[in-house]
Amino acid sequence: MNKKIELLNLGKKDYKETWDFQEELFQKILDKKIQNRRENKQEQTPNYFLLVEHPHVYTLGKSGDIKNLLLSEEKLAEKGATFYKINRGGDITYHGPGQIVGYPILDLENFFTDIHKYLRLLEEMVILTLAEYGVKAERSKGETGVWLDVGTPFARKICAMGVRASRWVTMHGFALNVNANLGYFDNIVPCGINDKAVTSLNVELGKEEIPMQEVEEKLLKHFKALFETEFVS
Repeated sequence: MNKKIELLNLGKKDYKETWDFQEELFQKILDKKIQNRRENKQEQTPNYFLLVEHPHVYTLGKSGDIKNLLLSEEKLAEKGATFYKINRGGDITYHGPGQIVGYPILDLENFFTDIHKYLRLLEEMVILTLAEYGVKAERSKGETGVWLDVGTPFARKICAMGVRASRWVTMHGFALNVNANLGYFDNIVPCGINDKAVTSLNVELGKEEIPMQEVEEKLLKHFKALFETEFVS
């Protein structure tokens, strides 16, 4: 089992270009697994973790409802945003500047074969990171992602998640609002949930801006511990 993960920080990158790159890495792992089975080999499969910040974009998961996008194509263009229907789970979400997006592209057979556990560990990584800032985050039953003030009229989501998996290989991942422009969420029904708000770490802390690299380092530290792995570059 290969528990090492190649870390690729893509900086600011177009959503479609990043999605294509994810698909390329995802297929590379699948091809290796298929080859191993056909040829009865035990060659190691690679793992990747992409960190990226996207320009304004809305993405709709395969089980999502297009009615949850509240903008016309013309209005999207006016706001400098793009839109894609994609092949992850979940409904509609927004990505943009001030948001840390992570795409772990892992062969879970190198770690554990349990998608439920995988999602819970991603949530835990975010919960532990936010705790370092004095923010108490938690899970909301039946709603993937990370939330604040669950069970109250003030419940709000700070991190969205949606993944795809095939033959235990994962792609897509999480989006944590750090310094996000929350106005862009007004153009959708986030994740198809219309009775809860969205928030960002800088808003919760009452600060104009939180250093993105600092938050990234904390996320990676907790991911490394939870998945008992190490990053290589």
